[in-house]
Amino acid sequence: MNTPNPTPLRPRDRGLSLVELLVTLAIAALMMGMAAPSMAAIMNSSKLASTSNTFLAGLRLARSEAIRRGGRVAMCKSSDGVHCADAGGWEQGWIIFHDPNGNSVVDPEERLIQRIEAPDPGVVLTGTPSVARAITFMGNGRNRTMAGGMQAGTLTLCNKRDAGGPGRRIVISSGGRARVQPLANCIS
Repeated sequence: MNTPNPTPLRPRDRGLSLVELLVTLAIAALMMGMAAPSMAAIMNSSKLASTSNTFLAGLRLARSEAIRRGGRVAMCKSSDGVHCADAGGWEQGWIIFHDPNGNSVVDPEERLIQRIEAPDPGVVLTGTPSVARAITFMGNGRNRTMAGGMQAGTLTLCNKRDAGGPGRRIVISSGGRARVQPLANCIS
C-alpha cells in the first residue's frame, strides 16, 4: 500500500518566527507602558470622586436630619468614630450626631446618626477655618457656628501622592447647600 506523501508546508503556513513574536511582544509592552500613567490618573480621579461623594452624602444627611428633627445636627471630623477631633483633617473620618445643646461635642445623651471611617488613606481633606473642625445644621437647614453666626466654608480634597495634581473643592454655602468644583492643582 502506497501512502501518499503529505504536501510540504509552505513557509507562510508554519506560524510565527521567533523574531516576529518578539517584535509583537515589544510593541505590546510599549503600548501598555504608555497606558499605565493614564491609568494612574484615572485611579486618582476615582479616589477623589469617591471621597467627595461620600462627604457630600454626609453633609446632605446631616442637613436632612436637622430639618427632620427640627434641631441642631453636627458633623465633625473624628479619628475614633465616637468623639470629635480637634487635630488633623477630615480624611481621618467623621461622625454625624444630634446636638441639641449646640456644643459640637458628642455628649452621653446625644444620639450618633452616622459614623464614616477614613474613606481613603491616599487623600487629604482640609477645611477653611470656619469648617475645619465641624459643620452644624439648624432645624431650618441652614448651617451655623456654635455662636450662631453664619457658617460657610470650603474644603479642599487632594491626593497625597500627586502634589500639584488636580483635586476637588467642596463649597458649603451659609444656606446649607454644598457643591463640588474641580481644582486645577492642589497645593498642600
